[in-house]
Amino acid sequence: MKAAIALAAALCSAPASAGWEPTKPVEIVVAAGAGGASDQMARMMQAAIQKNNLMKQPMVVSLKGGASGAEALMYMKTSEGDANKVLIAYSLIYMLPLSAKIPFNWRELTPVSVIALDQFVLWDNAGGPKTVKDFIAAAKAASSPFKMGGTGSKREDHVLTVFMEQKTGAKFSYLPYKSGGEAATQLVGNHTESNVNNPSENLEVWRAGQVRPLCVFDKERISYTTKVTEAQSWHDIPTCKEEGLDIQYLMLRAMFLPGKVTPEQQAFYVDLFHKVTQTAEYKEYMEKQALKPIFLTGKDMVQFLEEDDQLNKSLMTEAGFVAK
Repeated sequence: MKAAIALAAALCSAPASAGWEPTKPVEIVVAAGAGGASDQMARMMQAAIQKNNLMKQPMVVSLKGGASGAEALMYMKTSEGDANKVLIAYSLIYMLPLSAKIPFNWRELTPVSVIALDQFVLWDNAGGPKTVKDFIAAAKAASSPFKMGGTGSKREDHVLTVFMEQKTGAKFSYLPYKSGGEAATQLVGNHTESNVNNPSENLEVWRAGQVRPLCVFDKERISYTTKVTEAQSWHDIPTCKEEGLDIQYLMLRAMFLPGKVTPEQQAFYVDLFHKVTQTAEYKEYMEKQALKPIFLTGKDMVQFLEEDDQLNKSLMTEAGFVAK
């Protein structure tokens, strides 16, 4: 028995066989410009990994927002077998191939994990209408279409804008910008009447009292109750349905490797990003940016992607954005 105990102790104390890990800096690829939600999340993960020593090699943020994000998708597609590149993906992976007919399919990449979900908010300038009802009335009464700022033509922001037109009869002129940060700046400067930025992209200008959240495009309110401004928390923003505008949409934030990497390489990043979701930096970021925390991998992630793909294809078709 003593021998058995000694053997068990020896086995437990023995180091696990080393799996694959990067031997050079890892590039986290962002399919958008500087200052947007994807860029912000990439830099949060970069900092969390470095501060908590989750990986021996550094992580470098690479912005590839050219051609509305197609640059990043094609960059990943042509990087087969290179496990030193990881894409932070969002609904672009479904929408851009449909609207621009680029030769890309997310199934050509290697799924790692879904790490968050974005909610979208209808925002106007702080000097504009104070309620959804008043905003829609003002848009319908305007002599020219209200300008709606967003990021990328025929994508999430544009789809939401079309659905608002269909639901309300108001007319909007959609203006795509390079990032959510730029869309926020245009709203503050009264160059647009509104945008549907996700919370992180308008956070600072809301806190500064320059913009106003009118409603959130989800079936439930944002869960965070800590005050963001002197008067409001994220949870205080009503859903659009509560305000009479029944439109709902959530966007994934997910990590992908290029195609044809090894199972050991995929497993390394599944473990890495799971560790990231356990860090204080991630948890603080989720609340600060009002994101929905989630962690899906393996079969659960693939099922989520398939269902989300079908939903986005349906929305794009209904909005008339699928290229013929």
